[in-house]
Amino acid sequence: MSVIRCFAFGLFAFLIIGETTIAADELQAGVAFVDITAPIPFRMHGYFYERLSTGVKDPLFARAIVLKQGKEMAAFVFCDLVGIPYAETMPARKKASSRSDIPVEHIAITATHTHTGPQFFMSLNDFWHDYAVAKHGKDPYDAAAYRAELIDKIADAVVQAKAALTPVEARSGFASEDRISFNRRYHMKGGAVRFNPAVNNPDIIGPAGPIDPQVGILSFAKPGAKEPSSLIVSFAMHPDTSGGGTLYSADYIHGLDERLKHIFGTDCKVMFATGTCGDINNRDVHSEKQRMADELGTILGDVVAGEIQKDQLPPIKQPALAVRSTKVPCPLQQVSADDVAKANTKMERLVTRELPFMESVEACKILDVERLRKIWGDTVPLEVQAFRLDNDTAIVTLPSEIFVNLGLAIKAASPFKTTLVVELANDSVAYIPTKQAFLEGSYEVTNSRVERGSGEKLVEAAIGLLKELK
Repeated sequence: MSVIRCFAFGLFAFLIIGETTIAADELQAGVAFVDITAPIPFRMHGYFYERLSTGVKDPLFARAIVLKQGKEMAAFVFCDLVGIPYAETMPARKKASSRSDIPVEHIAITATHTHTGPQFFMSLNDFWHDYAVAKHGKDPYDAAAYRAELIDKIADAVVQAKAALTPVEARSGFASEDRISFNRRYHMKGGAVRFNPAVNNPDIIGPAGPIDPQVGILSFAKPGAKEPSSLIVSFAMHPDTSGGGTLYSADYIHGLDERLKHIFGTDCKVMFATGTCGDINNRDVHSEKQRMADELGTILGDVVAGEIQKDQLPPIKQPALAVRSTKVPCPLQQVSADDVAKANTKMERLVTRELPFMESVEACKILDVERLRKIWGDTVPLEVQAFRLDNDTAIVTLPSEIFVNLGLAIKAASPFKTTLVVELANDSVAYIPTKQAFLEGSYEVTNSRVERGSGEKLVEAAIGLLKELK
């Protein structure tokens, strides 16, 4: 019996020592930016008509950070794009993994959702491509080459970030900003819920949902340094604040980047992780004057810098890097062959801009659902990831454009004090509203490809992964 007790005590001591050793391993971080700006001219994403780029306001980047502790590694790539589908993210993750030894499941490729980036996927891109080929015999803005280059450049960013690994001191926490974001869905007189009603519309009763004022901050500094060498900033607000121009831009993220570089030095690397903003934008329906990209980025940058300069962001003293992921099967909406035929007929009216907005939305949705069904069948597998940095800090990544209440639900149930919830990761199948929003209808619901309840499934999966990591 005494031998058993001694063995048990020795095993317990070994486990404790083992855990302490793992927790004591220093955290390393490496950052790399790779330019992913598309050619000029080229189709731009974000609207339901053909819009060609005419220049570059600010370049678009794949902004990668690799984290390493002991043998554990994880990578995030934040791309200045409206979205990135599975057809590009999975090949990029596999290439990055084979060249860096970071497991595919430990790599998250996300989009910032800027509406002033290139159009290279979805049925709308297919339509413009086919229209150009039918009219001219070729498509002068064919996106195939850009897609191939994007895959390679994302992988390059991960490899370069790993090569730049260096010991860091990390901090995490939240600032708060409630002046610049608004829930864009409103209850109207008569009972309807409307997306982006006119400014000062007398029928507005009030917003149909909340905002998320938390500004997530992950700060990485060289050991002993007071100011960060790199930052991940997360906020829930649509990056569609450039007015639909034809110059490539990262939208307000560029203004954020410039402001933080001005404060912390030009070598500070700023990465932006888009929060759950499927129903959140910058549009104040009670003001004739709207804040635009650079002003919004500056305001957000000052909020982030102010929180860092208070020197109150909790340090990550005992890093414990770990990753979990799972696939959630989400049913696609049902569309008939007749629906598809009618949608194809309607698409022809996009050329003259005669097709009403909501009919454009519905036609594109139907064709996308049909395209996804040919790839996946009746359900599309959507990946959820959870990354633990320490016992108080975690990051969740979700695919597509997620309604804010779903992100807030994950934060509320998370066992971690600081949980960043990032959308548009590893796939982009348009909007994923809440069950309640599906009943209310309007633009985002019409533009969803999955069935009601899919968002809540993603929330459940995310909470389960967080609890595993805790």
